[in-house]
Amino acid sequence: MPAGDRVPSLLALAIPVLTGAAWMALAGAPASWPLVNIGALVLAGLWVMIGQGPHTSSSRHILALAMLAAMLAAVWVGPVVQSADGHAVRRWFPLGSLAIHTGMLTVPAFAMLAARNRPLAPFLLLAPLLAAWLQPDAATGFALTFAGVGIYHVTKDWRVGAVCALGFFASIAMALRGEVPVTPFVERVVVDTLFANVLAALALAAALVASFVLLLNAIPFDRTKRFALAGTLFGFTVASLMSTYPTPLIGYGAAPILGFGLALGLHGIPQR
Repeated sequence: MPAGDRVPSLLALAIPVLTGAAWMALAGAPASWPLVNIGALVLAGLWVMIGQGPHTSSSRHILALAMLAAMLAAVWVGPVVQSADGHAVRRWFPLGSLAIHTGMLTVPAFAMLAARNRPLAPFLLLAPLLAAWLQPDAATGFALTFAGVGIYHVTKDWRVGAVCALGFFASIAMALRGEVPVTPFVERVVVDTLFANVLAALALAAALVASFVLLLNAIPFDRTKRFALAGTLFGFTVASLMSTYPTPLIGYGAAPILGFGLALGLHGIPQR
């Protein structure tokens, strides 16, 4: 694929990440935080521009199993944060000094794989949803649910629709037992910025909308994949507006940048 065709994918990442990094630098976030996001953008951008998806069914299955293992590993070995009502929350995988949010790292690629494999689509959405239930992580649940809504909108596969219904109610239940303390510049970024600087909040929101529109209409994938990825971003964003969940791409955190970058570089997988 010509590099020029991949530019919309790069813009879908770069616009919100750079906007968020600029706000962090101006608003007094720790100096390393915007640098971490920009570093993740460089890595993700390189993959977006040169990446190729796994071309065999076995390699796609290995990718899906590895991502599911990462989500489950967070439950077993990840750091524990107590929710507001005393539940143990385990969503992060330790990686040196960083704690990687496993849902944001893996769900975009799960959405892409599900959109590309109609026979297995319900299972590729349901398996990470069950892992999110164990964490618990309503943001991941909503992202998977709305990825499924995007796939269902195009394919009208009743099995995907059933997973969407299950995912919605499961996500509501997870939200009731998984609310964690707010970290500035990570969770609820748009909501908190609105009280500090209305123009900055509008700029951050506009950057997310621009990314959503590019994912929905401009990236070089077929309609099912575009809608699945746009639904993923929508689900994560809705969760961050509703409760104390990370705001994707504009907030501090490498996981969503790398996660969407991974998905946007998965070119060349045959449709089934």
